[in-house]
Amino acid sequence: MKKSLGQSRTQFRLRDWGISRQRYWGCPIPIVHCDTCGDVPVPEDQLPVVLPEDVVPDGAGSPLARMPEFYECSCPKCGAPAKRETDTMDTFVESSWYYARYASPHYEGGLVEPNAANHWLPVDQYIGGIEHAILHLLYARFFHKLMRDEGLVTSNEPFKNLLTQGMVNAETYFRMETSGKKTWINPADVTLERDAKAKVISAKLTSDGLPVEIGGTEKMSKSKKNGIDPQTMIDQYGADTCRLFMMFASPPYMSLEWSDSGVEGSHRFLRRVWRLAQAHVAQGASTGLDIAALTDDQKTIRRSIHQAIRQASQDIGQNQKFNTAVAQVMTLMNVLEKAPQVTPQDRALLQEGLETVTLLLAPITPHISHELWTQLGHNEPVIDAGWPAFDANALVQDSLQLVIQVNGKLRGHIEMPASASREEVEAAARINENVLRFTDGLTIRKVIVVPGKLVNIVAS
Repeated sequence: MKKSLGQSRTQFRLRDWGISRQRYWGCPIPIVHCDTCGDVPVPEDQLPVVLPEDVVPDGAGSPLARMPEFYECSCPKCGAPAKRETDTMDTFVESSWYYARYASPHYEGGLVEPNAANHWLPVDQYIGGIEHAILHLLYARFFHKLMRDEGLVTSNEPFKNLLTQGMVNAETYFRMETSGKKTWINPADVTLERDAKAKVISAKLTSDGLPVEIGGTEKMSKSKKNGIDPQTMIDQYGADTCRLFMMFASPPYMSLEWSDSGVEGSHRFLRRVWRLAQAHVAQGASTGLDIAALTDDQKTIRRSIHQAIRQASQDIGQNQKFNTAVAQVMTLMNVLEKAPQVTPQDRALLQEGLETVTLLLAPITPHISHELWTQLGHNEPVIDAGWPAFDANALVQDSLQLVIQVNGKLRGHIEMPASASREEVEAAARINENVLRFTDGLTIRKVIVVPGKLVNIVAS
């Protein structure tokens, strides 16, 4: 190029995009074929062309092409006998821009109403499986840029964020027939034998007691009969348990390994929340929390409450990591269950903690959260309560516990004021009993201070 020995050229791989299909299901192509006038568009006042409803497709070509009552018509231009186009548009022609139509679904003046489309678009969050990556998402971008070029929308892309969800996997079981064919068996029809460590060592068909092969974990599918009926799980554990397990077992963008024991674990956790709330409510209404009068231990508990709010808000609102948000609630529950219940301040603090647990769980377990919220003394439903407010002051610590290392190995801890300087931290670490013991006879070469976390003393 620099030597003028060649020139740039764009080579288009896709030239003519065939959108017509020889089938009934699809948007009719509004064209009339006239022997005199050629291909004539259907006038706007005759749109839309409506598909006949008395059609029974038999798989033998286009059903519309065998319906003269549909395709026989007059030419809109000259009035002579003509034939209506019997091909229909492929469904991607409609499904590629449905999101834009949602912005103004009742608008009759065109594809989209520009003001509404530009208000709502682009879509904030698109959730779709990996199978959409090379078809629907490609088509959607193509149509969106077409609408942009036609002045219908101003945004360049249809979606701001894409989340490709993982698949749900489950164990498979089968029997090998003499013909070499595998006959798949539903996990619900299999009885498992486990060793002392709960590891599966054999599987039998419940109906006849004979062995079946364990096929390993695979994507749930009808062909392998390893799907789990949600209604069965809901009947046994309730919808909230199933929702909690699905959110906690894996981040949404990764595959989820179905586990009956995991479902049971989620059920036990919700029972723990319920029991703690019931015990608290049984003691009567709590007084308001006096933040200024909190003891050091109470400040530590309240810090855990607001750490959970901050982390869960970030996990759900920014990172879509629902599993780690649930883990934060579980960690908070461990703290609340151990919290003393002696003074009115203790009870008021537990009230704040239980309200926080309820609100953080509400999007995931709405039914039990609604009941808990009511029992905790609130008249409005939990769905109207809003997300819990994070108090940054609750995270302020008067003192910090720092790790002490000697040559990278843990040798103890020291408690220091949060306002302590680097020099003060280093001085305290040098005179620590364990540091003196492990540096005896050695020369301290360097002291590394990581503020708020650790002190590493390098000696030789």
